[in-house]
Amino acid sequence: MATRAMNFKMEEADILDMKQVAGVFNMSVTDLIKNAVKEYLAELKSDPFYRLTANVQDASDEETAEILTDIEGLTDDDLSIASTRRFNV
Repeated sequence: MATRAMNFKMEEADILDMKQVAGVFNMSVTDLIKNAVKEYLAELKSDPFYRLTANVQDASDEETAEILTDIEGLTDDDLSIASTRRFNV
């Protein structure tokens, strides 16, 4: 996997804190940041919102027009709630 450099800004106190922690564990600040980002990304990717939306693709213009046409043809009775179910995530 290719690596690329990235610049970002952080509070100086946080940078000093990272340097101190990295030094105690005999690791580079880069490795500390990479490990922290990987852990945080794994946490975010396990979130139900991400899992439900990450692979959703936008509809094409034709699909959007077809969906809107179908929706416009619905009656109030079609739009009433017929039943409900509760899921715990």
